[in-house]
Amino acid sequence: MRDTEHPTLAGQELIQRLAVRVREARKLRGLPRRVLSEMSGVSPRYLAQLEAGEGNISVILLQRVAQALDVKIEMLLSERPPWDREVERVATLFAKAPQDIQRQVYATLTRQSPTAQRAGRICLIGLRGAGKSTLGKLAGAALGLPFVELNKEIEAASEMPIAEVMALYGQEGYREMEAEALARVTERLDRMILAVAGGVVADPATYARLLQQFHTIWVYTSPSEYMQRVRAQGDVRPMEGNPAAMTQLKNLLDTRTPLYERADAQINTSNRPVKASLEDLLKIIHKRHFLDVPTA
Repeated sequence: MRDTEHPTLAGQELIQRLAVRVREARKLRGLPRRVLSEMSGVSPRYLAQLEAGEGNISVILLQRVAQALDVKIEMLLSERPPWDREVERVATLFAKAPQDIQRQVYATLTRQSPTAQRAGRICLIGLRGAGKSTLGKLAGAALGLPFVELNKEIEAASEMPIAEVMALYGQEGYREMEAEALARVTERLDRMILAVAGGVVADPATYARLLQQFHTIWVYTSPSEYMQRVRAQGDVRPMEGNPAAMTQLKNLLDTRTPLYERADAQINTSNRPVKASLEDLLKIIHKRHFLDVPTA
């Protein structure tokens, strides 16, 4: 029995390793899955399954993916990631370089302070129904800044609604796409107002990047208003057939509040008209100098 199990286990390990290699190679090149699909001729859904380690792939299709990623096919199959070797090579070159070169490299890598990285970028966090999208759109118009909803970025990249993304890739797959979308908008825009899904704080790496690269503002309201606003948006799922929904919401708030409190500022929109909450938001932005670029 053991002899017959080994090939299966080895095959599963290979598929999982291949999934990681393709996913990381795509991220290194900054390619959305849709673009990789166009370049390789492999469908987005097939690529999604490949990156999730959920299916086999023919050698011919894998070769197309490798060519589109500009890597050798054996690098995707190697037990050791090729970029590990590149990091080691760069580290070796740095260690052998003269001290003046080392100082220049170090200064280049660390020249931006956290405040400078966040300048001009504002992110609204909090549960759905708090008012992030409404306030973000209005504040963007008032300040002349682009307003971006991260979930819409994910939908555009995956070419499917968030509900389908969750159904196809699950929570883990969605979180990966969320991290990729955050990296793309950060690279694309130096100044913006961003609204993110309430669960972004549950991913330590993505939330850490968010706190580092954005001035964050927690937008919140009372549990009853969360429910009312979500229902007003046409989504009855939180309450329909679920009498314990309010208890679950309160438990979720209790769990996430310590994470939301790490934000730079807070806005309570409970029992306040949109205009008043917008004024609160604009006051915070101006008072805290979130749009000012620090001088050297």
